[in-house]
Amino acid sequence: MGSYPDEFPFNIMDVVELLRLRVRRQQSNSVYVDCPFCGDRRGKMNVNFVKNVWRCNYCGEHGGMLGLYARLNNTTTSDAYWEIAEALCDNCHEEHIRSGNEAPKLAVSTGSSFSGARADAGRHSTSERKTVPQSEKASPAEIHQTLSLLLVQLTLRPAHREHLRSPKRGLSDEQIESLGFKSTPPPFLCRSITARLIQMGCKVEGVPGFYRDDCGYWTMAFYKKTSGILIPAVGFDGRLQGFQIMLDVPLKDKDDPPEKAGAKYIWFSSSSKRDGASSGSPVHLVGDPSARVVYVIEGLLKADISHCLTGRTFAAIAGANNTSPLDPLFALLAQSGTEEIIEAHDMDKYNNQMTMAGASKIYLTARKYGMNCRRLTWNPNYKGFDDWQLALRRENQRRKELERKTFKEQYLNGWCELAHIEDCTEQWQHRAESNIGLTEYLGLTREEHETFLRHGREALGVLLEPQRRSQRFVLYQLELDERKAIPFAFKGMEAVKKAGYEQPPAAQYRMVWTGEIYCPTGQSDTEILQRLFSELSVELPEGCNGRPMSLSDVVELEYPMKRIYYYVNGDTQFQQVKFSPMLAKKKVSGGA
Repeated sequence: MGSYPDEFPFNIMDVVELLRLRVRRQQSNSVYVDCPFCGDRRGKMNVNFVKNVWRCNYCGEHGGMLGLYARLNNTTTSDAYWEIAEALCDNCHEEHIRSGNEAPKLAVSTGSSFSGARADAGRHSTSERKTVPQSEKASPAEIHQTLSLLLVQLTLRPAHREHLRSPKRGLSDEQIESLGFKSTPPPFLCRSITARLIQMGCKVEGVPGFYRDDCGYWTMAFYKKTSGILIPAVGFDGRLQGFQIMLDVPLKDKDDPPEKAGAKYIWFSSSSKRDGASSGSPVHLVGDPSARVVYVIEGLLKADISHCLTGRTFAAIAGANNTSPLDPLFALLAQSGTEEIIEAHDMDKYNNQMTMAGASKIYLTARKYGMNCRRLTWNPNYKGFDDWQLALRRENQRRKELERKTFKEQYLNGWCELAHIEDCTEQWQHRAESNIGLTEYLGLTREEHETFLRHGREALGVLLEPQRRSQRFVLYQLELDERKAIPFAFKGMEAVKKAGYEQPPAAQYRMVWTGEIYCPTGQSDTEILQRLFSELSVELPEGCNGRPMSLSDVVELEYPMKRIYYYVNGDTQFQQVKFSPMLAKKKVSGGA
């Protein structure tokens, strides 16, 4: 092993600058940079320049100063030390001629040329960071009291209430009130609200989000650019631990690429302010803390909505890979009777290796405390568990719309038998409105209706049957692996090509269903595919071993002399592709 001084003549910020890592934002004792390991460009890697350590909150990679350089340059930490020193210190001793893997120590005394070189390098470096004094974090009881009384001082703006009540969120006014959602206050009220809290006996020193301004007054870290909805983070004991802010306008750097979405959620924190305090990344628990089964999900708001829709208990983490805070929570849950943990991360866990890695860590933590753990998979047309549950609500509306189709539309599409015309006739007779005739109500032509009246429904069937045809189809779906992500799973054709394929790789697919439908004669392939997606994206027929139809599926339309294959590129977009069904795995059971 090589050797190097115990006291380094450089710090981790020198290494960051040397590696040209982009600094996105600065905290009191650290900065956030773009991660060079996972390639994420949202500034998820935290570099602590007091402890000289780093960790990416997205991919989970972490280590020390020398390890950062060594891993990116595929070298040892000993060699990394000398390479950094040579790059930063022009007057560095050149007497460290290596013998094997050994390297001599350099003097680090004040008078050494190495120390002088370090000082000289520091004068020309922008990496010297000045730490901001921080308050010692207040106790959980003090934080809970202050944040609870802060919520009492705030209101929820009408626009924010409407967003929470919208079909996208699906919350009622009662649920909104019980969960404690409030709007962030305008910046000019922060100092007066803080003064009021102090007068009420609240401690603000050491509470995340509070700090001293330049005049020495206590205030809060709310700003115009970070306005939004406050989402409380509640611990196992029911105490408030902090807030997340769902931003009205996602935060983006001025030189970010247009396709970058920007940060949608941030913590209410004052870690970069004088006498401030960091929020950390607490786990949010909503529901019964003694529940036998607890779901783990990414996102505080997602957990709240999912709990309201199902009544089940959810533990929310702020990032798929931010699983370390789950350890103490799982210890408490195991003591309180929880037997099973269900991982309910978004469905991108099947195409994002980082999300999948985070999900795997949940398994290990659950087993550590003797709890079972399993993965939850749902309709992949809906990214999140909450999206899926809200869609189940909307399914009743879709069924009602189907019932409003005319008899002829239903018959030509195979949704009813000829006998259903009597039911439709009876429904017309009991209609409150009388603004439509029976012929129009049934969707028939005058000739078809007269034939039915004179000769019965069998004669009507003779006229209708040539107007429809049967269409056979086969559905192929990716065979998912819970250990290895498929980059294009539940994504469009662009993702397939980005993964290195010109066509969907049939060997990674499985035939899950062979079916046949009736459709109007002359209906195009696109219309048929749109209908199949509308019906099969919600639920599949009994006996099908696949998932609801979604992006990345392949559909085969069978004709007398040919077979055509389409890649599901969206709910209304289907791209014709080349596909080799012989390479696909066979289904377990058939369908009709």
